[in-house]
Amino acid sequence: MPYTPSGFFCDRLIRERERRDGEGSLNKPIRFNNQDYSVLRQECVHRKSLFEDDTFPATVESLGYKELGHKSNKVKNIVWKRPKEICENPQFIVGGASRTDICQGDLGDCWLLAAIACLTLNEKLLYRVVPSEQSFSEGYAGVFHFQFWRYGDWVDVVIDDRIPTFNNQLVFTKSAERNEFWSALLEKAYAKLHGSYEALKGGNTTEAMEDFTGGVTEFYEMKEAPKELYKIMKKALDRGSLMGCSIDSLVPARFETRTATGLVKGHAYSVTAVEECKPSQHKDAKVRLVRLRNPWGQVEWNGPWSDNSKEWSTISKAEKEKLHHQSAEDGEFWMSFEDFKKNYTKIEICNLTPDALEDDKIHKWTVSVNEGRWVRGCSAGGCRNYPDTFWTNPQYRLRLLEEDDDPEENEVGCTFVVALMQKNRRKERKMGANLFTIGFAIYEVHLPSPPLSNAGTLTLPVPKEMHGNKQHMQKDFFLVSSSKARCKSYINLREVTQRFRLSPGEYVIVPSTYEPHQEGEFILRVFSEKKNTSEEIENRIEADHPEVSVAVPTVINVRDPAPASAGEESEEDQQFRTIFQEIAGDDMEITANELKNVLNRVIIKHKDMNTEGFSLESCRSMIALMDMDGTGRLNLQEFRHLWNKLKQWQGTFKHYDADQSGFINSYEMRNAVNDAGFRLNNQLYDIITMRYANENMNIDFDSFISCLVRLEAMFRAFQAFDQDGDGTIRLSVLEAREEADVLEMKPQPSQNGKGGGLKEQKVAPADHVRLMETARPLQVSSAPHQDETRQPLPQHSVWPLILGS
Repeated sequence: MPYTPSGFFCDRLIRERERRDGEGSLNKPIRFNNQDYSVLRQECVHRKSLFEDDTFPATVESLGYKELGHKSNKVKNIVWKRPKEICENPQFIVGGASRTDICQGDLGDCWLLAAIACLTLNEKLLYRVVPSEQSFSEGYAGVFHFQFWRYGDWVDVVIDDRIPTFNNQLVFTKSAERNEFWSALLEKAYAKLHGSYEALKGGNTTEAMEDFTGGVTEFYEMKEAPKELYKIMKKALDRGSLMGCSIDSLVPARFETRTATGLVKGHAYSVTAVEECKPSQHKDAKVRLVRLRNPWGQVEWNGPWSDNSKEWSTISKAEKEKLHHQSAEDGEFWMSFEDFKKNYTKIEICNLTPDALEDDKIHKWTVSVNEGRWVRGCSAGGCRNYPDTFWTNPQYRLRLLEEDDDPEENEVGCTFVVALMQKNRRKERKMGANLFTIGFAIYEVHLPSPPLSNAGTLTLPVPKEMHGNKQHMQKDFFLVSSSKARCKSYINLREVTQRFRLSPGEYVIVPSTYEPHQEGEFILRVFSEKKNTSEEIENRIEADHPEVSVAVPTVINVRDPAPASAGEESEEDQQFRTIFQEIAGDDMEITANELKNVLNRVIIKHKDMNTEGFSLESCRSMIALMDMDGTGRLNLQEFRHLWNKLKQWQGTFKHYDADQSGFINSYEMRNAVNDAGFRLNNQLYDIITMRYANENMNIDFDSFISCLVRLEAMFRAFQAFDQDGDGTIRLSVLEAREEADVLEMKPQPSQNGKGGGLKEQKVAPADHVRLMETARPLQVSSAPHQDETRQPLPQHSVWPLILGS
């Protein structure tokens, strides 16, 4: 089972705090790789040296990993050069950035270049991505920067200006002007963001469009396009939306092959204009035209309304000037809207806000962004075709509170757009990662209602206590409930987006991969016309009985979990006392090694458990939990209390080990932990699975008990420190270090000569159960004098750091 270090969760916690401080916004973008453009530039100017980026070096590693890797012949003659080594008078931008500045090189990233061409149509957007104050003259230091939207945050990417060349020509993107370099440097920054140039090979135009704008994309298949498609396209460009299109190729080998009309299959184009013109021979009729651009900078449509076609002779000079008609082999061309629909198969529109393009009204939309992840064995449940695990997927509660202001519609409804995006798959290509097939379904959370609806069909209402609460919906709910809405299909794109209109109420959105057990991160964005809310369904972290001090325990019969009457001892209890006395000796206390022997002598008799017994590590954890007098050993009373808990937890384990294999499935761990008396959030369930499940996504009895022991200890510890009950505690780094040393539970020679015991330290009961084995909060505080700093740590923040230990 892959184990995710707790550093991941520290990073997530830090990122959440930074966002609250405005980090990741347009005005305060995150510094990618922690590189500050202004500081680096000033340092280089002061030293009179040119910047060299060691995080994206001018080596083969930055070119690629396979086709552009070390063993490829394609990279042998590539030389990295700065623009001043390529031409005499390099310029960042010549005469303003335009779509003709982008010509594709030897990299299959036409999707990216088509998006860049669209970006040049909106100057405000362009100079947000491409800061315009950069140049090769004043203050030149060989360092440049660009800004991209990255999974909910804006990031500032710094690069040096060394670019791959062959025979003194740029290998990848270039401008029609030999001395213009903004497009080549933008491509390099985008390559750095994804790990290499090769990572940019093949993609979807919408991916780059969204990374340039933070917008949301909607797709239209030409065969299913609405009647008002021309109007939709016209409004999209008027509103600053970016637009691309392509011709599908059913045969991969024919990607980027030219047709007889000059169009290219499996290739991305930019839509740069939508206009109407009036030919002179038609008194009233107007011709609808679409202007497109091939990022190759050449190879154009040769049909009607192409550069030199006879149709241009039918319109006036003024009309030609309005359309900026040119006869040049620059990759840009006009065609009629009817030919556009006949030849292209798909169009993508990236809206800066998802305003309904069919609607003349201007709406103000709200957006909520939720981060999540699918964890194999815990929350990677697959689609509805896998009912045993589908319910374990992350769930997001959507509350539609106000209907649309739409008097033309008789039906009350709330319009919203759901966009599910998988993260980092392009960057992880070099490790064999491909895009998952993803999608989502939306379920209505019914209020309690009569058994029969008006239609006479059976309706199973959600229990009242679950309506309005953040409770994870269980398997039974999905077995009897059909989805209210869902994406059209599961598809292997970075993002799946769809617009819906539903009645006001409460809903649950379940994002998933098509197949279960596929592990990855995602963000779920919900855009809505009105102030509606979406948030991850998170249980409140709580336990049924986290005692801070130990009361006299009730003896529980081994064969019957019900409490025995006062003073009664079963035969097995008496056997335990005898065994305990034999092993503990006169002092009636046992060490971790001795505890291991005692427990395993008993549990080995339970053949139905199919277990090899407890490990020494587990027994050390048990002693840390139950040793209330600080001796590092257990007396009989402490041992009995421990045994009562073990019997309770054993019953829970056996309930979920239905096939008596000695394991429970990791997907059932959520319910097993809940039955044991602990309610956790999704992040903690993920960590438990990663920490305790094996490669087959199963958890054995020893691991199950180890997990519950640690949970019990953490609940006690947090309750002991949370004196005011506000769910937040404060620990200095020094305190965390001291308690980590106390609870590290390394074998030490004991003072009474018994080998393998714990180092004896007298610790007050409440202090002894402090956050187990956690030096992790060290990563949370960034104060310069950490030993003097107390950092507030809420339960949901500190526990992932501990459980991941």
